[in-house]
Amino acid sequence: MMKMLIGGAWTDASSGRTMGVVNPATWAEIGSVPLGGPEDAGAAVEAAEGALAGWSEVPALERGRVLARTAALVREEVGRLAALLVAEQGKPLREATDEVRGFAHILEYYAGLSSSLHGETMATKAYGRIVIEKRPLGVCVGIVPWNMPVIIAGWKIGPALLAGNTMVLKPASTTPLTTLEIGELFVRAGLPPGVLNIVTGPGESLGEALVTHPAVRKVSFTGEVGTGRHVAEAAAPTMKHLTLELGGSDPAIVCDDADLEEAAAGVVRGRFYNCGQVCTAVKRVYVFSSVADRFRALVKEKTERIVVGDGMGAGVGMGPLNNAAGYERMQQIADDLSGEARFLTGGAATGTKGWFFTPTVVTDLPAGALPLREEVFGPILPVIEVHDLDEAIEGANSTNYGLGASIWTKSLERAERGCRDLEAGIVWVNQHLKIPPEAPFGGTKGSGIGRENGPRSLDRYTEERSILIRL
Repeated sequence: MMKMLIGGAWTDASSGRTMGVVNPATWAEIGSVPLGGPEDAGAAVEAAEGALAGWSEVPALERGRVLARTAALVREEVGRLAALLVAEQGKPLREATDEVRGFAHILEYYAGLSSSLHGETMATKAYGRIVIEKRPLGVCVGIVPWNMPVIIAGWKIGPALLAGNTMVLKPASTTPLTTLEIGELFVRAGLPPGVLNIVTGPGESLGEALVTHPAVRKVSFTGEVGTGRHVAEAAAPTMKHLTLELGGSDPAIVCDDADLEEAAAGVVRGRFYNCGQVCTAVKRVYVFSSVADRFRALVKEKTERIVVGDGMGAGVGMGPLNNAAGYERMQQIADDLSGEARFLTGGAATGTKGWFFTPTVVTDLPAGALPLREEVFGPILPVIEVHDLDEAIEGANSTNYGLGASIWTKSLERAERGCRDLEAGIVWVNQHLKIPPEAPFGGTKGSGIGRENGPRSLDRYTEERSILIRL
């Protein structure tokens, strides 16, 4: 059994209870972690409070060096960490390896920003010297989802710690193992006890206690919309800073002048990466009618080439869904669509052990069909014909989500129109899905508030204080 990291010590839950972690490809239990609750949340926050004064006084350059040393250790352990991530999350080894390396890259990126943490000074005749300080917020909480547990942990840990805050991190109950292993690497890199605490347990007890704790100054939550709304409500009485990334129903628009081969490849990759369990995955495609037949044929062909299986298998391009709830949800959606849409390929479970579902492409959906209204967090791709860009943009903007969107075209005018009119926090042109740590990440409308990544993410982990000096 792995243990929680609280105050630099590895500990069991106060209740003494544990919860198992299951491999989604085999249904075998691969480990267990403490079943933490409110008392453990309190202990972790207390440890973070105790470490705050010392860590915030460490020069930013040295804080950056700790992140860089941790990144180096992660790179040394990529193979072991990636295999563990496959076992608990289900994604193919190649994707898991990219994610672990991406975590190291994020820490390296923030380490490189360590010299940019400074305030401003200005002189005025009327008021004297004005000094604007940037101070850490204090104890921060990061709540991480199961779909991209390592990379999203990096988005939260990197800027929080570099800015001088301490953090309590809660990984998802189905994917805590790799995060705990990375916690050990932070300890080995010389991170002082209590600066990063990792606690495990269910959101309704452990997560709730963290979000409502009066000593917590910021909550960064990534997850589904309903839970995000609850987090906002629970954090409001103590006026906590919030970053909420709440998923999306990302549209892709394929124009009649697009490179259809490239667009089809990008859409298939953008939909079925991580078994479609990505908030910025392509979740709806609007294609011009004049090229729709050719585009659908290319998408079908490329989708049917995807090898589905255990993520550790050679040549596997898509693993299982991470959990039973997601698996049952995909079956229900496919069943509901079977009487009202046309399936180009897929649409069923594979019939093997594990939460495997075939990559699915559907077309001729009726207006108001669920995949056109809600986020489908799995390998089902709807393709919708439109007459022109006006109709495509209208359809793309028709949901309450606004995380990402893409437009595929060779026309600069159309690309500019898409970037201007698509309601999304991220817009790609002739690409989709990936985002580097340099680019701010977040959505609009129901997809959340705030941004992660980018140099200005440090502003979201600091508070400005104005000092006026007149001698």
